[in-house]
Amino acid sequence: MGATLNILWRVREWPKNVHYWASGILVLALVPLLNRFDLPTEFDWARLAFTYWVLLTTKSIFVATFLYLIGLPLSETAGPALERVQRERVRIVLVLAYFAFLSWALAWPTALVLTVDTVAMLEVGERFRPHGIVRSASAILPAAIYLFFGLVLVSAYNDIILSVRFFAADDTAFNSMDRWLLHGVSVPQICHWALRAFPISFFQFLEFIYYGMFAVVGAALILTCQFYGRLRGLQFVGAVLTAYGLALTLFCIWPSQGPYYLCPSHFSEFPRLLKTSEAQKGSIAGAQALWNHQRLSRISFAYYVAFPCMHIVQPLIAIWFLRAWKRMASVLAVYSVILSIAIVLLEWHYIVDVLAGLLIAALAITAVDSSELWGRSRSSGHGVEAR
Repeated sequence: MGATLNILWRVREWPKNVHYWASGILVLALVPLLNRFDLPTEFDWARLAFTYWVLLTTKSIFVATFLYLIGLPLSETAGPALERVQRERVRIVLVLAYFAFLSWALAWPTALVLTVDTVAMLEVGERFRPHGIVRSASAILPAAIYLFFGLVLVSAYNDIILSVRFFAADDTAFNSMDRWLLHGVSVPQICHWALRAFPISFFQFLEFIYYGMFAVVGAALILTCQFYGRLRGLQFVGAVLTAYGLALTLFCIWPSQGPYYLCPSHFSEFPRLLKTSEAQKGSIAGAQALWNHQRLSRISFAYYVAFPCMHIVQPLIAIWFLRAWKRMASVLAVYSVILSIAIVLLEWHYIVDVLAGLLIAALAITAVDSSELWGRSRSSGHGVEAR
């Protein structure tokens, strides 16, 4: 019995590293496929780098700091910093002066994010002398680089798929599934009811939640690397990219744009003050351009997959990897619930997209973290044998 379990254990170990092989195959096939479908082989590296390494990184550090303060006891988080401030009160003056200068030069939300990021990084350097920042960066950087190039690959394969598959081929089918699930009601009807019932500030809050997902995932990556080390961080990215790979496969089979595409009154009723309106127009225009084989200049971050909803997949993966920190995981769980509401009320996804996202998250976690899941079963098996 023990020998059999050991053999099964080794067999079940291999899936967790499949994402490396899959990424390698996608890299090798990328240029031939881009050439085959008359797509550019040039990438907008300046925009890609700025979006990911500057904008997303600064927001991710801010969210990671917030989750860290919530997730761990105060004596371990803010306590040591407050003690230093009490000993050296000039630190408060310097931080406030720094924030005031940034507020003068930039918008105050940006100033707040940059100030928190700076204080957080200085605190890491202070606590983990010598080379605190260097140690943290060495733990995070490999996974961050892997995620960056993985997302670039995902963007490129979005363009390839839309060059051969009509981007809204299955919207009608998904809308019909939603109507069945909701007893005749559709997502556009729910959205437009909410537009009449709630003020625009409510939808601005939903946008903050919706677009903040990327920073939440970035924060989860930072914390996973900090808590568990470089290899666990790579595993986190592996789960995210596995989910994206499954999503692209399903998108190739059942392409759809989203409920806003079928709604005839969406853009006339949806407030133009919300950036979602322009984002959805841009998504349709970009998908149409690829379907009509209009020449792109360069490939940049672009994502068109509606089914499944990757916006709900990634926070669920974050919860799994940070589940040992109960308060942190609870905050992420509450965030995911609000995010689900935002996804529907902003008319980005069908209900079936969200439900499929739950399944994709489970499959990605199982594929990458199967050794831990199987390890529990294996331990139980040994326990039965011992008794």
